Amino acid sequence: MRILLAIMLAAVTGLLSGCGYNRLQTTDEQIKAAWAEVLNQYQRRTDLIPNLVNTVKGFAAQEQQVLLGVTNARAKVGSIQATPELINNPQAFNQFQQAQGELSSALARLMVVVERYPELKSNENFRDLQAQLEGTENRIAVARNRYIKAVQEYNVIVRSFPTNLTAMLFGHKEKPQFTVENERAISKPPAVDFGAPAPAPK
Repeated sequence: MRILLAIMLAAVTGLLSGCGYNRLQTTDEQIKAAWAEVLNQYQRRTDLIPNLVNTVKGFAAQEQQVLLGVTNARAKVGSIQATPELINNPQAFNQFQQAQGELSSALARLMVVVERYPELKSNENFRDLQAQLEGTENRIAVARNRYIKAVQEYNVIVRSFPTNLTAMLFGHKEKPQFTVENERAISKPPAVDFGAPAPAPK
């Protein structure tokens, strides 16, 4: 009886090791680690924003609409629970991604406004915050790229035969990938007009 049990155990172990179960677990953990780093960098950006808004407000208090836009976009990002389970829910993942995109747009509008205030651009505190924000945006891009590659590897395993059978058996589904919402708009080159004068400071 013991010999039969040992043979069955060895057979099951052999089947599991050859069916991709371990690869599914490994790549799933890689995705979790990559996603944690994405969240870490997004949090860093979120933490920088209040100081940035306050510094700009000190020089350009009349730009209330832009400052409010950044503050509201940050609040919207904060209202979404960025848990590790988010990557298993395409709808929640898309909502989170949209909120981060709105925050990126609001920050871009803020930086356009800053161009109208030379004294703000020369302020040491602002320059330091801007450098930190630019560095964080670069880190976000790197972290997202790592996540994209980890998800790609995992999704290939989930969809490939025979590992797709193991994935089905253990409930592993494809993970959502980062997408660009306005893909058609960003595929067009931006219009650059150096002839138009910059608006004068208010």
